Amino acid sequence: MTTRESSKHFTTPLSSVGNDDVGKVGGKNASLGEMIQHLQQAGIRVPGGFATTAQAYWHFLDSYDLRKRISEKLQLFAKDEASLEKTGDAIRQLIRKAEIPNDLANAIRSAYQVLAKEMGEINPAMAVRSSATAEDLPDASFAGQQETYLNIRGEAALLDACRRCIASLFTDRAIMYRENHDFDHMQVALSIGVQRMVRADTGAAGVMFSIDTETGFHDTVLINANWGLGETVVQGSVDPDEYMVFKPLLENEKLRPIIEKSIGGKEKKLVYSDSKNKSTHLQKTRSEERHSPVLDDAAILTLARWAVAIENHYDRPMDIEWAKDGETGELFIVQARPETVQSGKQSGVLKSYTLKRKGKRLLNGLSIGDAIATGKVCKLNSAADIGKFEDNAVLVTAMTDPDWVPIMKRAAAIVTDHRSRSVGRHQP
Repeated sequence: MTTRESSKHFTTPLSSVGNDDVGKVGGKNASLGEMIQHLQQAGIRVPGGFATTAQAYWHFLDSYDLRKRISEKLQLFAKDEASLEKTGDAIRQLIRKAEIPNDLANAIRSAYQVLAKEMGEINPAMAVRSSATAEDLPDASFAGQQETYLNIRGEAALLDACRRCIASLFTDRAIMYRENHDFDHMQVALSIGVQRMVRADTGAAGVMFSIDTETGFHDTVLINANWGLGETVVQGSVDPDEYMVFKPLLENEKLRPIIEKSIGGKEKKLVYSDSKNKSTHLQKTRSEERHSPVLDDAAILTLARWAVAIENHYDRPMDIEWAKDGETGELFIVQARPETVQSGKQSGVLKSYTLKRKGKRLLNGLSIGDAIATGKVCKLNSAADIGKFEDNAVLVTAMTDPDWVPIMKRAAAIVTDHRSRSVGRHQP
């Protein structure tokens, strides 16, 4: 096969892939293509785009002999001759310093130009998402382990974001997850999804589940929502609105089976940035935004019905990311993966806990999960300090995000300033 012929296999439209293509474009991109092909007739909107392939990833590594060099770093870690932090940083530096080969770079530029022409824009904004070939499997959750870059405009910025996505396959949390679940690091490839941006920066976005993530109750849809781009909800850095909908009554268009609405604090939102160095930035929300619901009843019910349709298509509970365009008011689904926390628990088992002694109450708040735990308090300011964590301690910190995954299973309990049930999706 000639170089020109092989370069044709470096990118593919999202509309051309489906669930059978996880090995080619990863779980995230395969799922996007599956929904574009099979669920748009149900009225579900999914932004179009293209994906780089596993072949493109291996071509990038082999162009700089990175496969061997990465393996050597991982072997040192496996022998306890290098720390996780040192290993991850060294591998990411190797990738970030490597230029994308010309044939691969040209294939990405060409696919972006085709997309720009279809959209009728020059340098349109893209969401650049990582999609690993071992990702979003029914029995494993890689949610949040690789990076996403939003509002990426122009060919140079797109190529840089692609290289950073590849490097994120070797974040510390991703390395540890693969170690703990016996995934061979050098058998997992990274596909990059380049997807048209939904103008959620002027609208709203969030996460929803077709199952109650706290109790495992199957007859509800749980929706988390915040103003602006959805990363604040995904990362758990805000207290979002929370809406719960009763699924069995959704078929009756005359009913509004919204069980519960909880208005979150929504202290900040992620919006587009005009800076050349940053594509997005955090902005404080206005008082009106903090005290107003992000979604009206019609939008809540539309999303809930979409969640049911997606769950029925995949035949399993789903973890779904959505966005609302602030310019058009349209709703979109931007990701869907199997829910693996509650749906993976043993059914038919009921655990109860009894508190035998009571001490002085120090604080109270909302819980995620249902248990009683004790342990020494370990207060950490950031994930950079997780090396100080002691097993079976109670982690106390401002917020958790995927960077905390390596110690989540080692903690007796976790106490944070912010509550978001979507953070539970990062649990192994």
